[in-house]
Amino acid sequence: MIVKIKENNINDIITIIRNAIVNMEAKGIYQWDDIYPNEEVLINDLNNGTLYGYIDEGAIKGIMVLNEYQEKEYETLDWSFNYGKHLIVHRLCINPSYQGKGIAKKLMNFAEQYAQESGYESIRLDAFTNNEAACNLYTGLGFREVGTVDFRKGKFYCFEKGIDVL
Repeated sequence: MIVKIKENNINDIITIIRNAIVNMEAKGIYQWDDIYPNEEVLINDLNNGTLYGYIDEGAIKGIMVLNEYQEKEYETLDWSFNYGKHLIVHRLCINPSYQGKGIAKKLMNFAEQYAQESGYESIRLDAFTNNEAACNLYTGLGFREVGTVDFRKGKFYCFEKGIDVL
């Protein structure tokens, strides 16, 4: 089940993020650290009602943020969908203990359904260029690479997918 995360789950979310950072670094992926995403960022997501979690067997196994906030670097890209609202996916993260079980795909399918039901023209997101699994997930789900942007930790691919509004 995918639900909005409640305040009493914030410590679980922080633990998932910290474990994911250790797991990524063990694979040579250095996209996150103690600066980002930090506790303040995650609490803001929670307070804004934009933090969603995949919960199964009483455990939060994955999270993501859905909102309309786009980094200023997105302005430099040649997006295909430019006229309606755009849903932006941030901080998609699967607890390392549950990776490889299709949870990220379930979260992204939820995002697509949410976008469709809410009248969004497209979904946009970025993924660290060295995070091959994430990039493969997005292209496998029909997202198109639009270009790259530079953030503090390096280059990130930007992806988009058009949404058929109901």
